[in-house]
Amino acid sequence: MTNLLPHDDHFLTRVLALAEQSRQEGHHPFAALVVNAQGEVIAEAMNASSSDRTAHAEMNALRMVSSSHSPAQLAAATLYSSAEPCAMCAGGIYWSGIGRVVYALAEASLLELTGNDPDNPTLSLPCREVFARGQRPVEVIGPRREEEARRAHLEFWKKQT
Repeated sequence: MTNLLPHDDHFLTRVLALAEQSRQEGHHPFAALVVNAQGEVIAEAMNASSSDRTAHAEMNALRMVSSSHSPAQLAAATLYSSAEPCAMCAGGIYWSGIGRVVYALAEASLLELTGNDPDNPTLSLPCREVFARGQRPVEVIGPRREEEARRAHLEFWKKQT
């Protein structure tokens, strides 16, 4: 069962703007936020995989909160992502203890945009499938606002020759 919260769209707007900022700064157009149970942003991150292939926005945000927040605080937190967390990021979300994920762009839709671009060798493994293999639940809401989420990716994945 998924429960949409009143502030979910507000934080999706914020994470989509951050994904566009990531693109403008020369990074892949992805972003993530972690919001605590009180509705406060406790981490905000962009993609930095041009320098570290594991530095996806979600992983960067998780690194910010994992050592400074208790398991109980993270279980009550929500990670907002501009795109569906990949298998690596879903694993990180699970191991960090985050209890809820809200994302904008589905992995399948992202694959349509990236094609076989070597900078984004997509793993077609929905985050729900990764979480379903775990021993604790992670609530997932998404995709939401896909058309808006696509904007940061348009023309980005086409290599100039």
